[in-house]
Amino acid sequence: MNGSIQVTPLSLPPHVQLIQMGTAGAVANVVHIAAKLGLTDLLADGPKSATELADRLALHAPSLHRLMRTMASLGLLTEVGGQRFSPTKLGEALKSDAPGSARSTLLMTGSSWVGSGFANLLHSLKTGRTGFEKAQGMPFFDYLAQHPEAASVFSGAMVGLHGAEPPAVATAYDFSTFKTVVDVGGASGNMLAAILTRHPEPRGVLFDRPHVVVDAEELLKASGVSGRVTVEAGDFFRSVPSGGDAYVLSHILHDWNDDQCLTILDHCRKAMKPDGRLLIVEMVLPSGDTPHPGKILDMVMLVLIGGQERTEAEYSHLLGKAGFRLSRVVPTPSPVSVVEAVLA
Repeated sequence: MNGSIQVTPLSLPPHVQLIQMGTAGAVANVVHIAAKLGLTDLLADGPKSATELADRLALHAPSLHRLMRTMASLGLLTEVGGQRFSPTKLGEALKSDAPGSARSTLLMTGSSWVGSGFANLLHSLKTGRTGFEKAQGMPFFDYLAQHPEAASVFSGAMVGLHGAEPPAVATAYDFSTFKTVVDVGGASGNMLAAILTRHPEPRGVLFDRPHVVVDAEELLKASGVSGRVTVEAGDFFRSVPSGGDAYVLSHILHDWNDDQCLTILDHCRKAMKPDGRLLIVEMVLPSGDTPHPGKILDMVMLVLIGGQERTEAEYSHLLGKAGFRLSRVVPTPSPVSVVEAVLA
């Protein structure tokens, strides 16, 4: 023993905790604008002051200094003298080429279009409809289709938010017994590539809309699995490829209401082999008061997209209506689980 006494800090009073929750948006806005300005990229070649950066960014130098000072207080920058700043290790993760896609994620979460949905949260609570559609006049995915820049930001954010999940799923669930794995709505093939890299036995079918799968070949080739994957374009509201042993729905069902999910599940049921498996990769909400990131994500789905996160009981009920039986829920080292279902 060194004679020191470790004192556990007293819990903050409830009113202070509530105020911290309510003022967290200011921090979020600071981090968002830092990402939008690309400040840590501009500091990559050495410390700079706000005065040195202001003209380049067309900003008011004293105000920029205040932003950089605040970033330093958050641990993103450090002041090295003469009011010049360098990025910290945390700040380095904000660079545009840093692994993890944090910058893309922050560009989306702090965007005006995402903010417009949450500004209409009360509308969602009153009507069950998205605040986003009230603000923008169209559904979320229609908006992305008409705004390519926002769509690009969204794609990058999905890597940042869910990038750790594919290897976690591939490790936690044994795909080696399947001959063909069909990734329904698999986008660029990130999940399928992780599964096939981990398990050399199966082949894969990547299925998504034509404008989505157009970029999949590059990722699949970089992962070394392109020779084992067939890419098919289509719409899972109309049909899905037939004859698979396993059908993966990764972050698909949470985008849609129950009736829309039943349409997707019906197509999977008709397409899969009698002894096949349906594998739903989602954040399965714990019951009761247990904290879980999926419970916050559920609010995002409410105001932006119109889908929802679900509990195990809710998945079991939904699957039963679609002609499936929930056989087990497999946890992974990430926030998502694999909900395994078989034909009823």
